[in-house]
Amino acid sequence: MKQLFLSPVLALALVTLTGCEPTESTKSTGAAQAAPVAQNAIPRPSPAPEIVIPRGTAIRARLSHAVSTEANRPGDPFTATLDEPLVIDGRTVLPRGIGLRGTIRESDDSGRLTGRAVLALNLESVAWNGRTYALRTETHRSVSASHKKRNAVLVGGGSGLGALLGGIAGGGRGALIGAGAGAAAGTAGAAATGKREIRIPAESVLGFRLREPLSIKG
Repeated sequence: MKQLFLSPVLALALVTLTGCEPTESTKSTGAAQAAPVAQNAIPRPSPAPEIVIPRGTAIRARLSHAVSTEANRPGDPFTATLDEPLVIDGRTVLPRGIGLRGTIRESDDSGRLTGRAVLALNLESVAWNGRTYALRTETHRSVSASHKKRNAVLVGGGSGLGALLGGIAGGGRGALIGAGAGAAAGTAGAAATGKREIRIPAESVLGFRLREPLSIKG
C-alpha cells in the first residue's frame, strides 16, 4: 500500500489554516459577549425637566362647595379647582380646571355684641399629570363687618320705644322707667340676633399667593 507523502511546506500550511479557523463554540461565545455591549449602547431618555413656579405667584381657586363659620371648624378640608391657568415665561405650567385641596385654618363666629367673625383658608396641594404636589400659600382671610352701628340702632331703638310706652302709661316718671326697660329690651334683642357668621358660597373664586416656590415636572 502506498503512503501519502506531504511536503513540509504543505503540512505547515494545513496546520496554520486549521489553527486560525474559529470553532462553532468560539463563535457563539463571542456573540454572547458582544450582545450586552450593544444593549448598553442604546441611549436612555433624559428625565423631564422641572419647572419652578416662583414665590408670590397668584393662584385663583374656584370653590367646589360652600364653606362657613357655622358649618366648618379648623382642620376641615375643602376642595377647589384652578380658575385660571398658571403661565410661566409664556408656557402654561398648570391648566385651568385641575384639582386643588386645602384646609380651614380658622373659623370663628362673632360674639353677641362684640368682635368679628373670621374664616381663614389655605391651599395645601394640587393634582396634575398623575402627581400630587404640596402647596404653601398665604392665608385667605374673610372678616365680618363691625357690630357697633347695628348694636347702636337696636339698643337706641329699644330705648326710644320704651320711653314712648312709659310716657303714655305714667307720665314723666313713667317715661324714665320706660326708657330703662326699653334699653334693656334693645340690648337683649341685639344679643339674640346680632351674632355674625361668614358663608362663602360654592363657585366663589378666592385669591391665594404662593408662600414658597413650587417645582413641577415638565
